[in-house]
Amino acid sequence: MEDCQIRWRWCLIQTLNLKPSIFNPMMKSFATVPADAAPLAASATDIWLSPEEAREIAVEAYVYAYPAVMLELTRRVSLGRPDAAPMNKFAHRSAFPDAGFDMVVRPNADTLYSILWFDVSSEPLVINVPDSSDRYYLLQMLDAWSDTFAVPGSRTTGNAAQRIVVAGPTWQGEVPHATTLVRSPTASGWIIGRTQTNGAADYRNVHRFQAGLTATPLRALGKPCAAPPSALDPSWDLATPPVEAIEKLDAQAYFELFVELMFLNPPHANDYPMLHRLARIGIEPGRPFSFATATLQVRQALEAAAGPALALVKNALATMGVRHNGWRTNLTAIGTYGADYRARAAIAFAGLGANPIEDAVYPRAFADEDGRTLSSDASYVLRFSKEQLPPVRAFWSLTMYDQRQLFAANAMNRYAIGDRDPLHFNADGSLEIHIQRKSPGKDKESNWLPAPASGPFTMNLRLYWPKAEALDGRWTPPPIRRCA
Repeated sequence: MEDCQIRWRWCLIQTLNLKPSIFNPMMKSFATVPADAAPLAASATDIWLSPEEAREIAVEAYVYAYPAVMLELTRRVSLGRPDAAPMNKFAHRSAFPDAGFDMVVRPNADTLYSILWFDVSSEPLVINVPDSSDRYYLLQMLDAWSDTFAVPGSRTTGNAAQRIVVAGPTWQGEVPHATTLVRSPTASGWIIGRTQTNGAADYRNVHRFQAGLTATPLRALGKPCAAPPSALDPSWDLATPPVEAIEKLDAQAYFELFVELMFLNPPHANDYPMLHRLARIGIEPGRPFSFATATLQVRQALEAAAGPALALVKNALATMGVRHNGWRTNLTAIGTYGADYRARAAIAFAGLGANPIEDAVYPRAFADEDGRTLSSDASYVLRFSKEQLPPVRAFWSLTMYDQRQLFAANAMNRYAIGDRDPLHFNADGSLEIHIQRKSPGKDKESNWLPAPASGPFTMNLRLYWPKAEALDGRWTPPPIRRCA
């Protein structure tokens, strides 16, 4: 697959007679494509489309583009934060997110993040990873389409120190001795490092590991090197959470940004059926797209696409996975998506950067055992028998989210609870977690996950490095019982 993607990009470059670095989304500039460049298919003006088919293709285009646009908006907000690191340098989170964190939906309070936005269009980046001893960690690497292409870490490469060279799809060269080459399918992307953190008392230990986690351009390996500051466009909306900002983009801004992103970040090798569809409305990788000069029919179709496309995305989230006991567990099309574009967009909407299931399984709770929506006005108990505790090789947690898909403020500043907390187990080895707005009583507060002050809520179980029974469906979470 990797070789196919490289050949795809090389053929595209040769067809258009362009240099690989023609477009840099970090700088928002691109060269003019030669007039004699061969299109992927006939243009929209060459093929008659009915208004109905134009609308269908426009909705498909919106869904297909959604993860790439969402990732770019997330990058902008991330780089615009006061504590942000520049491109190609790690920004290490020193503490868990709190209720004010809104950069990504459904964050976790289990690991300290190490975030890096990379651009390897001109040269590779060398990632140095220190020995983590027995501490679980992973470095999830996502391409510009939000697909995971590598996950160095405890499960895959072990806990020993290592050096990884992340190269772009067309780079040619020699890697240094004792390094591992990982080729990104796109020239830009996102690395999400997650390091197991056993509560605030463990922060200092994790910080020592993070201090050894560094990134250096290949040419500067072994030399002093400071990453240049990231170019921030004053027109970027840095105040609005990306999941809200994307819905504020009009059709022109949305689709023109999407086409810009494709200049440096080619589609995957199995995307041709979708690309042929998009070419019929004038959207093609490697070629500029102007909303203003598109046909009236195409403009109208694109302007009408957001509503039905977003409905498809949100409905996919509500229906994807296997439903059992009020939980939905997705064991396919997460982390890597193939041609399941609706699933990819749904995860970008509700959990951008979700891991492949081999690294983490995320059962989602939307309802109690009777199918009623979880509400802050009620009290609940989640009871695990001794045999039903989440089967993991690393650890597990249960996280609370309000109706914004963000942490819910509470007096204890507790947003998640799990096996690293001082939980109280019953005499038979079972565990009961109390889920409610008010304290269940001092004797039960060790097992209390506070609900939001008002409104509906949802929850995620997180099983890090799940065992086989969680991956093949033999294990499922118990029902959430409503008490009052």
